[in-house]
Amino acid sequence: MPRAPGAEESLVKREASRAISFVVNGAERTYKGPAFKRLIDVLREDFGLTGTKEGCGEGECGACTVLLDGKPAASCLVPVSQVHGRKVETVESLARGESLNPLQRSFLEEAAAQCGICTPGILLTAWSWVKAGGSADPEAVRKHLSGNLCRCTGYQSIVDAVVKTVKKRRAA
Repeated sequence: MPRAPGAEESLVKREASRAISFVVNGAERTYKGPAFKRLIDVLREDFGLTGTKEGCGEGECGACTVLLDGKPAASCLVPVSQVHGRKVETVESLARGESLNPLQRSFLEEAAAQCGICTPGILLTAWSWVKAGGSADPEAVRKHLSGNLCRCTGYQSIVDAVVKTVKKRRAA
């Protein structure tokens, strides 16, 4: 059935003014704008949370990883409309003021961070593993991190940092 003249334009205008509310790093936030805008762009451009990085823009590298309801998600592939009523965590959520998260401390101690493009996504993917009670087995950690690419390291220091954090949490 053909649409009335201007129907598509009207739909786009309606979507452009849509209010989308969700929790970001523990705070209720509302975005007003195009519902099809990518989550990474809303976080960086509208909310000023620039810790989330864009690598490939195709969901292949993991640099843009955020936690969506506690699970890793490629924010470059998620339209903001899909996060309405949900919980988003960015790398900014890990530290508490001047106090680093245990995983961040392990990354520093193990020299697991290099250029910084992939680090936020790797930290969040690894933190989801640690919080879920993931194994300290290095191969299991490697498998969990397989969606996050890093061109600067050989991954061993990253795996060591995650294993160290898992072991410390279990000992506590």
